[in-house]
Amino acid sequence: MTSIRSISVVVPSEPTPSGLLRLPETDQVAHWTHTPLIYIYRAKSNNTTIPFSFEAMKNSLSRALIHFYPLAGRLHWIEGGRLELDCNAMGVQLLEACSEAELDELGDFAPTDAVRDLVPKVDYTTPIEEWPLFLVQVTRFGCGGLCVGVAISHTMVDGRSATHFINSWAKLSRGYDLEDVDMPFLDRTVLRSSEPVRIPRFDHIEYTTKPPVLIGRTDANEERKKETSATLLKLTREQVEVLKKRANQDVIGVTIRPYSRYEAIAGHMWRCACKVRAVDSHNSQSTRARLTVDIRNRLKPSLPERYFGNAISATVTPICLYEDLLSRPLSYSAGKLREAIERMDDEYIRSALDFISSQKDVSGLRSNFHIQGYGPFLGNPNIFLGSWIGLPIYDADFGWGKPIYVGPGLLNMDGKSFIMTSPTADGSLIIALSLQRQYMDSFKKIFYEDISVSLAKL
Repeated sequence: MTSIRSISVVVPSEPTPSGLLRLPETDQVAHWTHTPLIYIYRAKSNNTTIPFSFEAMKNSLSRALIHFYPLAGRLHWIEGGRLELDCNAMGVQLLEACSEAELDELGDFAPTDAVRDLVPKVDYTTPIEEWPLFLVQVTRFGCGGLCVGVAISHTMVDGRSATHFINSWAKLSRGYDLEDVDMPFLDRTVLRSSEPVRIPRFDHIEYTTKPPVLIGRTDANEERKKETSATLLKLTREQVEVLKKRANQDVIGVTIRPYSRYEAIAGHMWRCACKVRAVDSHNSQSTRARLTVDIRNRLKPSLPERYFGNAISATVTPICLYEDLLSRPLSYSAGKLREAIERMDDEYIRSALDFISSQKDVSGLRSNFHIQGYGPFLGNPNIFLGSWIGLPIYDADFGWGKPIYVGPGLLNMDGKSFIMTSPTADGSLIIALSLQRQYMDSFKKIFYEDISVSLAKL
């Protein structure tokens, strides 16, 4: 049981720019909820505690908000279901908590109910103008370890920007000066749609078409109600290489370059999900995968390296059939994922911005993963395949050493997953996955069996 000792509002330690900030289209279609993350830190030896100072963390956070002052503001709704940021320096929320439990009692830190308690809660029934955009809960455990649980507004940042902020805060906590922190690029107008808005040049199926539903159903309401469970899947470097090699065998058509780790693993996950779900369905069932693509270097010219905001764009694969995904080699599903990724060039992305901007109301374009029941359902028979592989999530050293684990604090939607680097930095990966409980055991069995079969053939 976690108990809260204190709650503080932290504001920038110096005056920061004020006024209204119009948010670009990539922010408008991001989830208006907060992304939950946990950073786990273990004491260096038994019978010791991490030298943690709540005041020091508060002071360094206050200094970090000088550079990252938009996070200290508040959102409010404007016409068309859109949001605007008021840079009013109302501050972020910092909670101090303690738990009599030991870190080992949390197992592998999969996003279960016990882990969810380590992340600050946001009351979404209150007006949006009252929500802090960044909340953090520091929980000390009986074993001397710590968890830094974060809830950060997805309207404000994507994974790369969130990591930039948290790592900068950690650097200040280690005693660095503000001048030592990489300045964020805060001008979001570089991602605005064209003026005047042009007619989109493409059919943006990621926004204009709904995900397939199960054969015989007209909607996903029944699937949405089903209980899910969350797990962490571990892949060694050898297993990753096996999947990459398998994806690049029996390639259908011509590929410019070999399939990546992400394409191979995500393609394997998609096939496994289809295989276990097909038990209660039919091989002619339609399915689609959804993913997000970092567009920073896909635009011409590229965005500034430290662009602070949402510089990701949603994309979806073509609709496929279970029978095609399961009867063809792994290169087929990997190829469908690549097709979706390579669609995201400068012309397509700018067309997407124009499409979003042309919508009278953007509410229907959002999907809020972090609140069950909000937005379109992306689960059975579909899947969301996110990637944190390129994010420096283990650089968040507050002076206690690097975290032993970083991952999502909540996964409560069927079919949602993230592929992440592991703390060992040896090429191994961790996959956080949420799936309907009835399929989880079968998924894990097939996921590893298929890899073992491929390994045995080498």
